[in-house]
Amino acid sequence: MSDDIETLVARLPQLGDAVLVTLQLTVGGALLAMVVALLLGFGSRTRTLWVRGPSRVVVEFFRGTSLVVQFFWLFYVLPAFGFKLESMAVGILALGLNYGAYGAEVVRGSINSVPRGQWEACTALNLGPVHRIRRVIFPQAWALMLPMLANLLIQLLKGSALATYVYLHDVFFWTDQLRTATRDTFFSFTVGLVVYFVIAYVLTWGMNGLEARAKRRLGVVPTRPTLRDVLRVRPADPASPGTAPSGRPATGDDVATAGSQDDEAGARVATGARRGEDS
Repeated sequence: MSDDIETLVARLPQLGDAVLVTLQLTVGGALLAMVVALLLGFGSRTRTLWVRGPSRVVVEFFRGTSLVVQFFWLFYVLPAFGFKLESMAVGILALGLNYGAYGAEVVRGSINSVPRGQWEACTALNLGPVHRIRRVIFPQAWALMLPMLANLLIQLLKGSALATYVYLHDVFFWTDQLRTATRDTFFSFTVGLVVYFVIAYVLTWGMNGLEARAKRRLGVVPTRPTLRDVLRVRPADPASPGTAPSGRPATGDDVATAGSQDDEAGARVATGARRGEDS
């Protein structure tokens, strides 16, 4: 074991480079996936068939095909058509398109989950389509979609290990090199698991912070997110359906009170939107 530790310490500089490659793939893929998710998510909700149809086709195609095959197709097949991409570009493009297709369904479902009363309030205030989405609908949908986007981000991090097949020296490649150097499969892959877990946990903290901030902006969380809210794996949700504030089972009065609070929150959102329009 002491030899394994010495080999691990000697290879720590290479681990830093490998983590940097994995982070570049994860962040780049996540940004591209978010753009793809928003475009395809909103495109899937439009009434125009010429926009909704292609959006659905793209979503179903990238959800229904293997990520490994997409990596290989972009790296080995695309040059046959005169488009040769660098390995990093292939990794980011494959991850962004694949997980963007999954994210599109998250965006579409979250937009549809916004209460109908909010849409009707926007119509009553005579808000335009862009103003309606930007000021009222999307802030509420954003708070709903963040937990699911956090799951997709962790999946994307783990999917980045496939970039080894296009000759990128990421964490998985470093782990395999450690196994070759130590000849200890248990030790090397256990270290690899720990490295991926630490990166995933840091990303989870960041997404928890975004979720707490989004809820606070909606008035769901009355105070700024504390360090405990940001660092906890499972964000606090004081408005969980079916549970009274004291933790006892919800009664009819609780449901009526919650509905009244929702109406007040909707009124605040509508008032905020109207103020933004006036300004």
